Amino acid sequence: MERSLLLKSTSTARPSRNHRVPSNTVRAFAALILVQAAHSVEEYIGHLWESFPPARLLTGLVSQDREWSFVALNILLLTFGLWCLLWPVRRRWPSAVHLAWAWVIVESINGVVHPLWTLREGGYTPGVATAPFLLVLAVYLGYQLRNGPPEQRS
Repeated sequence: MERSLLLKSTSTARPSRNHRVPSNTVRAFAALILVQAAHSVEEYIGHLWESFPPARLLTGLVSQDREWSFVALNILLLTFGLWCLLWPVRRRWPSAVHLAWAWVIVESINGVVHPLWTLREGGYTPGVATAPFLLVLAVYLGYQLRNGPPEQRS
């Protein structure tokens, strides 16, 4: 009897599988991936790989055809984002929270660096129009991840 009480209390102490990533967090993650797609398009139209030194370096590591490299890297990034959304995040895998935090960090950096680069250049730079949306969504997603589901807040 004591063993069954211990098992029962242990099993109820853990959040259920469906409460690791609440539905509003899933929607925020989906919005972040969607805005990243728009951001990638803006960067492509503006030829980011030609003007931003880190992009020039990264694309050069993949191929001498930097435009092709840029497209390939962005397709990989968006495919990984969709995979994260459709499997770990939407299905609420335990790894979803860690993956979502990684996206929060990357997109926060993205959302801050673009405006800073634009200020440094003194004019429009590819990606700056969508960067604030990435930053706002990343901060919102981080807030959702930090606070957890409403029923777990105190």
